[in-house]
Amino acid sequence: MTIAVIGTGFVGVVTAAAFAKFGNQVYGLDIDATKIKKLEQAQLPFFEPGLEELVKAGVVSGRLKFTTSYTTAISGAEVIFISVGTPSAPDGQADIKYVLAAAQSLAPYLKSGAIVVVKSTVPPSTNSKIEAIIKQHTKKDFYVTSAPEFLKEGTAVFDFLNPNRVVIGTTNPHVAKILTELHQPLEAEVVVVRPESAQMAKYAANAYLAQRITFINQMANLCEKNGADVQEVVAAIGFDERIGGHYWYPGLGYGGSCFPKDVKELAAYSRAIGEGDGLFVKIDELNEARIPKLIHKWDEKVSGFTGKTVAVLGLSFKPNTSDVREAPARKVIPLLQSLGAKVTAYDPQALEESKSLYQNVTFADSILDAAHTADVLILLIEWDEFKSLDFNKLKSVMKNHVFIDTRNQYEPEEVEKHGFKYIGTGR
Repeated sequence: MTIAVIGTGFVGVVTAAAFAKFGNQVYGLDIDATKIKKLEQAQLPFFEPGLEELVKAGVVSGRLKFTTSYTTAISGAEVIFISVGTPSAPDGQADIKYVLAAAQSLAPYLKSGAIVVVKSTVPPSTNSKIEAIIKQHTKKDFYVTSAPEFLKEGTAVFDFLNPNRVVIGTTNPHVAKILTELHQPLEAEVVVVRPESAQMAKYAANAYLAQRITFINQMANLCEKNGADVQEVVAAIGFDERIGGHYWYPGLGYGGSCFPKDVKELAAYSRAIGEGDGLFVKIDELNEARIPKLIHKWDEKVSGFTGKTVAVLGLSFKPNTSDVREAPARKVIPLLQSLGAKVTAYDPQALEESKSLYQNVTFADSILDAAHTADVLILLIEWDEFKSLDFNKLKSVMKNHVFIDTRNQYEPEEVEKHGFKYIGTGR
């Protein structure tokens, strides 16, 4: 099958490379000529485990090509995925202008019977707008459907190749059949629903996961007041099949390119359709307040950050990605500096992406380099490299010995036996 993927960001590149792996002829289309030139050489503009190898294999085989030409990418495509960004508009809802622009641009080159699949995260009613725009620029028959992505940065290649479900939004049996066949190599359950349900499913999934993180952080706050350990609470409730032991992450709150944006957009969408300020607004408010509240607690526990050197480990928003959008460090570092701290920082992948974001921060090349002469060491992100810290070596290079474990990666007794003061979350 011949496939076009419009947009060569995180979702677009993963989608294009994966479908090329399955033997399809795939064109990755973008208006950014510089990015396309690099992708033609299998050079990625971001870090994602396993993706460079997947792209390189597709390029070498000839099944994966990148282009800026709509004629090249669209004219022979049977299925066209729109995977462009949907930033938040001033009113808080998703801004679909890039999706609509892509629809207008592809329309003159459509092959008769082509299926246009919206993979970008968009609100219900978007498909009808896309269909109306395309009809203004072509007389060809076509179909518009939805297939939202459920990829996690850091494990996106695995997620795409091993999905727990594929959601297809269409009421047309022919479209459902073609897209089911396209996804057949994934050997996943295919859920065919109306487009509006598919689009809401993406928002619902992200909002629910954000809610779990917010919930366990509220529980962590209570645990700190009463002597309980939130990790023990998680272990205890996890045996309940209705709850489960998965996806409990007490810490700094949720971040990244999806959860904050999608929760805010769902809140704005709720207001726009007359559902008022409900749960989604509160989730967003609690998450926004999370880090400032923690910084205040830590400031008291270390007898003030003023005049202290703080080493920050982790600048990306999560492990195994160079993405710094809504990363905890984006709030933590400025707040530490506002309290008079001097900050050094280290991250295995996100150093270059971070250097333009901060002022008066010393960026280190290693954990020990960051910790040198530091008074406080703060672990923000659970990179594998940070899961086996050598506290004996850290003690020898640090001036004072306070360890703030925002991810509860270590047991307090394990750290304290090396002469460190341990500060965790909900413990």
